[in-house]
Amino acid sequence: MTTENQNLFRRLFLTVLRVAIGWHFLYEGLSKILSGNWTSSGYLLNTSGFLSGFYHGLAHNPAILKVTDLMNMYGLLMIGLALFIGLFIRFAAVSGIVLLSLYYFAYPPFGNPLVNTAEGHLFIVDKIFIEAIALFILLISKEKGFGIDSISGLFGNHRKDHIPGSPGENPSSRREVLKNLATLPVLGFMGWGAIRNLNTYGADVMSGATIKLKETDLSELKGPLQTGKIDKHEISRLVIGGNLIGGWSHSRDLIYVSTLFKAYNTEKKIYETLMLAENAGINTINIGFPTNPVIAKYKKITGSKIKVISQVGPNMEKNDYYDFINQAIDYGVDIIQIQGNWCDWLIRDNKIDVVGKMMDRIRSQHYTAGLAAHSIESLLICEENGIIPDYYMKTMHHDQYWSAHPREYRFPFEVDGKEYLEHNRFHNNMFCLFPEKTVEFVNRIKIPVMGYKVLAAGALEPKDGFKWAFDNGADFICVGMFDFQIVEDVNIAIDTINNTSRARPWCG
Repeated sequence: MTTENQNLFRRLFLTVLRVAIGWHFLYEGLSKILSGNWTSSGYLLNTSGFLSGFYHGLAHNPAILKVTDLMNMYGLLMIGLALFIGLFIRFAAVSGIVLLSLYYFAYPPFGNPLVNTAEGHLFIVDKIFIEAIALFILLISKEKGFGIDSISGLFGNHRKDHIPGSPGENPSSRREVLKNLATLPVLGFMGWGAIRNLNTYGADVMSGATIKLKETDLSELKGPLQTGKIDKHEISRLVIGGNLIGGWSHSRDLIYVSTLFKAYNTEKKIYETLMLAENAGINTINIGFPTNPVIAKYKKITGSKIKVISQVGPNMEKNDYYDFINQAIDYGVDIIQIQGNWCDWLIRDNKIDVVGKMMDRIRSQHYTAGLAAHSIESLLICEENGIIPDYYMKTMHHDQYWSAHPREYRFPFEVDGKEYLEHNRFHNNMFCLFPEKTVEFVNRIKIPVMGYKVLAAGALEPKDGFKWAFDNGADFICVGMFDFQIVEDVNIAIDTINNTSRARPWCG
């Protein structure tokens, strides 16, 4: 290959590289401007890198956020346009590197790969890093490829009164001008295609380097979430439940839903959900025992301070009442609670002594001891036998919803996992069988109560379920939430607590 051909190939390569990066920037800016209401708020608030404080500060100040949004949108647009047509290439390259660096350190691809990367389990090198390196190569390279910048150099040695296109013009110069302007019709064609695509399918505001990781926006929070005390622990009044994470859907006869929950709640999604919950003010999670490993891992690699309530039961295979209690302690949980179904089963089968022994074991290890139940009879019998926990956890919801089975077909201890073929009998559709008995019990006792199943496994709207539980005496509520529901649920909890008409004084 001749030197001339080598030079031409180099120019073509650099031109294609520059134009490709330019189009990426240009389209990113254009799509955000055309969306009409794009903001970087969610992107900034959800950053998790070591500079997250800086990005959060930008998002929390409305004036600075507005400037940040404008600089982001129009900076992308102008940098992209300059790179595409080859104008002010050095300045555009430097500006592009600075902007990409800000994106890179917002979600750095190092440290914990499950929480710090936006686009995969990468280490150090991601597509933002590669694009910045490419811009750096364009910056330090003497050859910039074909573009408008080259036209000024092309005519720099000609007479000042020379008019391009005059009879005396060098034909090779005319060809050079055409080569350096070749990106303009390409820009026109791609721009026309992009506008047509945007008009047809809508603006792509989730694209590329400034992808918004979550649909929820922490800036929409109405204020701090209220807290209360259980024993020595300061607990948010709204506690996130572990059923959606563990795949316990209580979805009646929709047998695919549990698998769907697990498919959505990957380990990374669980981490994102918990981080969002903590940032929204939820400081406690109540989990089924099998979820302990993933929560312990989350706390270890993120340094999270979220309090963990672990549900336990006796290990009947080993005839060991304390096995799962000991394992929960080894996982580093904060509070240990006898699981609702197990309490019901043990009381139903006249094994109340097992409940007492497990409570004693939890307290002997200096842990806060909780007692949960679906059937109010379980808690009444424990109370009669002197088994009083540090807090109760009781299913609390009314029965005014379509799938609630008729009252005459409800029986104590029915909520034990067994389902019936008879249409009117229990089939995973009701968890507080006799609401009035639950309300009477809750309003009589003097220790904290955490209500759960307050939405009847999705049968009730949060505004309805939260209000009923708090108005009828719950001090805390435990609610399963997907990530996109957290901000809304926190806001509903804040409003409900501020406007509750409860008769029972707050306990804790």
